[in-house]
Amino acid sequence: MPLVVNLADVSDSDLPLVGGKASKLGEVVRQGLPVPPGIVVTTDAYRAFVEQTTVGTILEESLTALDLSQGEAVDAASRRIREAFESTAFPPALKEAIVAAYEKFSADEGIRFVAVRSSATAEDLEGASFAGLQETYLNIRGTEAVLDAIRRCWGSLFTPRVLIYRAKKGFDHRAVRLAVLVQKMVDSVVSGILFTRDPNTGENHMIIEAGFGLGEAIVGGEVTPDHYVVDGVSHRIVVKQLSDQAFQIVRAEEGGNKRVDLPEVDRKRQKLPDEKIHRLASLARVIESHYRRPMDVEWCADDRSLYIVQARPVTTIPALDAGKPPGSPTPSNAPFGGAPPSSADTEPIVRGFGASPGIAGGTARLLRTSQEMERLKPGEILITTMTTPDMVPAMAQAAGIVTDEGGITCHAAIVSRELGVPCVVGTRTATKMIPDGETVSVDGKAGAVYRGLAFSKAAATAAGAAASSSGGGHGGGSDHSHVPVTATKVYVNVGVPEKAVEYARLPVQGVGLMRIEFIFTAHVRDHPLALLKQGKRDQLIERLVEGITKVCQAFHPRPVIIRTSDFKTNEYRGMPGGEEFEPHEENPMIGWRGCSRYISEIYKPAFLCELEAIQKVRVEKGLKNAMVMLPFVRNTWELEEIAGMMREKGLKRSRDFQLYLMAEVPSTVLLAREFSQHCDGFSIGSNDLTQLVLGADRDSETLGRMGYFDERDPAVKRAIELLIEGAHAEGRTVGICGQGPSVYPEFAEFLVRQGIDSISLNADTVVSTIRTIASLEQRLKLDGVRRGAA
Repeated sequence: MPLVVNLADVSDSDLPLVGGKASKLGEVVRQGLPVPPGIVVTTDAYRAFVEQTTVGTILEESLTALDLSQGEAVDAASRRIREAFESTAFPPALKEAIVAAYEKFSADEGIRFVAVRSSATAEDLEGASFAGLQETYLNIRGTEAVLDAIRRCWGSLFTPRVLIYRAKKGFDHRAVRLAVLVQKMVDSVVSGILFTRDPNTGENHMIIEAGFGLGEAIVGGEVTPDHYVVDGVSHRIVVKQLSDQAFQIVRAEEGGNKRVDLPEVDRKRQKLPDEKIHRLASLARVIESHYRRPMDVEWCADDRSLYIVQARPVTTIPALDAGKPPGSPTPSNAPFGGAPPSSADTEPIVRGFGASPGIAGGTARLLRTSQEMERLKPGEILITTMTTPDMVPAMAQAAGIVTDEGGITCHAAIVSRELGVPCVVGTRTATKMIPDGETVSVDGKAGAVYRGLAFSKAAATAAGAAASSSGGGHGGGSDHSHVPVTATKVYVNVGVPEKAVEYARLPVQGVGLMRIEFIFTAHVRDHPLALLKQGKRDQLIERLVEGITKVCQAFHPRPVIIRTSDFKTNEYRGMPGGEEFEPHEENPMIGWRGCSRYISEIYKPAFLCELEAIQKVRVEKGLKNAMVMLPFVRNTWELEEIAGMMREKGLKRSRDFQLYLMAEVPSTVLLAREFSQHCDGFSIGSNDLTQLVLGADRDSETLGRMGYFDERDPAVKRAIELLIEGAHAEGRTVGICGQGPSVYPEFAEFLVRQGIDSISLNADTVVSTIRTIASLEQRLKLDGVRRGAA
């Protein structure tokens, strides 16, 4: 049970152990990018602290009695839990392990000050960034101060705002654990945030915001930063908007932070020189290339170097306006590039940055502090100098949000995009120009606020549809009647079972990929063979049943395709109890994984537990929409043996139970007709197929930068053609699960032209990709008509 690990040793696969922030930073370190060195106090340390002290009892009592509809009760429960964390002494063995690791780290790196940062297992995920909700403590000095900050970070997992936000996002309070990242403190002279894609429009340019000193003032919206726009193709700086920064936050001599007024000569100076803007853009492009999706990157710089201090997926990326060329501005008096407000007075009261798309009208409610939140009634427009994490409950019920300070990367912007609430930030004067109680309208895309109910009902409806279709909230409660119907079936990928209810509201035909290993990492935790050795077989099966049931119930009667486990040896070895059962492999990517595990005498008992859990869901829960997909299939003879195991557990191919194969190994492509005799369809795993067709290690940073790993390569596309041709000849379906069709429109067009039967997508790209597919299908139909006429 690792209590402390080195940041350089972790990766995305360690998320359950080190949390979202640390796991993603570990990946950045592995890309060779500059990250301040650090150690991670793991979720196992958190669990040991809770289970070995009275905190566990207090936590269970408080969460059991929690009623989120009662504000005072939430505050009281939160206060009791946090006081328990902060006042309880560390168990001796746990304290000894943390102190030893910290003091070694401090000596090795020459540490004077550190940042102590929360890293929760439900953090920095797609659809839920938890921006600023858990605590971070900067410029901490000394062992005892670090221990105290760790306990306060743990307690911040249960502040009122986090309890409310977590419930809204569908996470189980008991299942979420917190790791703590301790990093060498950078003496920042400038810091900020970067989006690799415009989070408000989805256009292919980078947004960089920069301010003097520590980044807390920018994230908290206390200052309006410089705003730079870098073209995503040419890397030219196309916009430079310099701000007037009155003060900066810097390290105090004795530790902690202090505010320092800036001299008049520096206030309007460019915060980040051009050469560092270009360098930062290059670093961010490597991160985006690694994750293959738009990323939100926090950075800082001292007198010598730039550093990456956080990287997370952008939680909401809208589709580009139809017919609007990339980079073209939206008129400041036109909602979503369409008709201007219906009011005769088209001049906005204030303008700022459009931070979250959509339009809304209502009574302006001016709030100076979070203590005034109760004054805001549902459907009113929140007007404030800047939002803080304490204001999340009010933000969740506001119809629109307007702030004086902040840029499109501040707390108000990030949280409002996730909540799907129209938001305008950085207006400078909204709290002075908009009286409390006045009726106003907010255009969250154009960045403008108008007097009165300025937009027609039709415009409001259209804007609301556009906002919801861009991914805000992933469609929770949205009306998807405007989404076109496509001949190509569209499914959604589900990772965390707790998100199933929300994703089930999307206009999809079902779940195209549910990775069972997410249930292992989030709900089971221990290596399955270790649990079996401990006599905990029933417990293992029950946890799998619980996770699978959540997803199948949410989507019933639509199919849920459950991909059985595909851990590699290096990933399984990292699970508690895994070292005893997992060999060391030089290249686990093409080693003991997928179906080869299932037919081995060592792992077979664990695979049978997976099958038994799926059958229990189908029979005991009555959820016949649970289907199975096998990963990393190499040979037909292994399928024959696995089919026998499935029949033993009552899972036999029939009209109401389908078996699918992942098409990742070239043998399945070359022998598609033969493999078709053993399944009902295929799903292309484009990452592995690309890797094996091109002989390009998908984890190789060098090859990635050189452009070798690309599913659009002609050889990969030819492999896909062969698979579709062979499968269709035998009456089998072919789908694909992955980012490619949503990231590359030309790849989506290729798939549709080849007659792909289905595409399974991440939730945030579903609606925009459906539109792309519908447009492609319509164009193909018109092309066919024209050819016929000719």
